[in-house]
Amino acid sequence: MAEILPLVEGRLRDALGEPDARASVTFVGADRVEVLRFFDPASGVVRYATLGMSAAPMSDSTLMVADTVHGPRAELLLSVRAGLAPTDEVLRPLAVLAASPQVEGVVVAPGASLDVGGPLWPGAPFSSVLVAESGGLVADLELPEPMDPVRFLPLLPMTAHEAAWKRARGAQELQERWLSHGSDLRDPLRGAVPLD
Repeated sequence: MAEILPLVEGRLRDALGEPDARASVTFVGADRVEVLRFFDPASGVVRYATLGMSAAPMSDSTLMVADTVHGPRAELLLSVRAGLAPTDEVLRPLAVLAASPQVEGVVVAPGASLDVGGPLWPGAPFSSVLVAESGGLVADLELPEPMDPVRFLPLLPMTAHEAAWKRARGAQELQERWLSHGSDLRDPLRGAVPLD
């Protein structure tokens, strides 16, 4: 359903402006995934958005035949403060996460943890992300029936301690902890929130 992707890119441009860079990654057994970079000079925030994950619905890997129409569709968004760390190196890890539904049969949904197996960018204190709820920065994109809408899911970087705490206590409690401590989740250099 490649005709969906121009609509998805249009929604991203409407919400975030024109991308100032884009990169594409192709994995064996998966369609190409692009990562678009949007810089907002007013806020000093750079946003990375995947493009390609939503071309097909996500489905459980245990199904014998993948449903090409029904099922959740999503793209991933990561927002960080620009100029503090080499965050442009996150392009490949983001593409890996976006390809995981095709490659591994993973259904990416709010509350899930996704691990990239190494730092999100060189020197990053984060190797995993928490998937947050859609509908904030970029509104869901409705598609013709019977297809599910495309949801734009924010990714919140987690330190190893935060990821372990989230596994034990749940996503909601971690998000409440971040909120109560005023954690700047866009700070690419932030330390772990106190978890005692």
